[in-house]
Amino acid sequence: MQQPRLRIGTRGSALALAQAREVQRLLIAAHGFEESELEIVTIRTTGDRIQDRPLSEAGGKGLFTKEIEEGLLDRSIDLAVHSMKDMPTVLPEGLTIAAMLPREDVRDAFISAKWPLIDALPQGAVVGSSSLRRQAQLRRMRPDLQLVNYRGNVETRLRKLTEGAVDATLLAVAGLKRLGLADRITAAIPDDVMLPAVAQGAIGVECRFDDDDTSSLLASLSDAATSLCVTAERAFLARLEGSCRTPIAGLGRLDGGTFSFRGEILTPDGREHHATSRKGAPAAAVQLATEAAEELLAQAGPGFFGAHG
Repeated sequence: MQQPRLRIGTRGSALALAQAREVQRLLIAAHGFEESELEIVTIRTTGDRIQDRPLSEAGGKGLFTKEIEEGLLDRSIDLAVHSMKDMPTVLPEGLTIAAMLPREDVRDAFISAKWPLIDALPQGAVVGSSSLRRQAQLRRMRPDLQLVNYRGNVETRLRKLTEGAVDATLLAVAGLKRLGLADRITAAIPDDVMLPAVAQGAIGVECRFDDDDTSSLLASLSDAATSLCVTAERAFLARLEGSCRTPIAGLGRLDGGTFSFRGEILTPDGREHHATSRKGAPAAAVQLATEAAEELLAQAGPGFFGAHG
């Protein structure tokens, strides 16, 4: 039996597997591999095992990447496919993001069988979400809503909605599109109404820093605009020292020769909110996003993250 040339590590959810298969397809198209040469290896992560409490209580970012990155370091896999919004801002020593695929739609999706928009939800309606960011943004917009923690993969959340467990839920448009479930979106929420999570809609491919062969194969898959914007967003998050215990949103855009950035931080109850924006040259993207974080830290004051994180 032919040994695989490359082993692609991924979580086992339908969405993670769809993303891994997309990387597999792109590698075949770019380099002429046979499908049998690119083995997809599923790895169960801590985040997949924890279903009984919010991830923010269990340690936040890194719960969906730790075991996969251990696979890279012990050489049981050669590359790993991640949703970039799951990635901690500091990677383990010896690992690097070698490619970011062209970004999907960054927006959040409102999904409801009864109501067309968030604004149309009746007072006291029940909305399910496992995201502290989405919960805080909803509480700011509609403090009358009842928000419940809502774990599980995309299919599980949609099934619970159909069964009437909640009146509405919010998911990433990108994930629904990648799963072929775009028809389930009731409305895409404009990003000026609900600013998305840092790196939402972006897929990153990670490998060992010293693996020049794999890095060179992945380089042709990388989208320069996505890489620039997501790198800036992650610099913003890193400066805030944010995790999924603190509601943080940030979005970079490249439009012609201009990079624009918007960022916001909220308290979990949505009552305190700080936002800022920047525009400038693409070469200054990381600097602009970092300056935006500095401004928000100054606005919020020294106790903001400690008191509410």
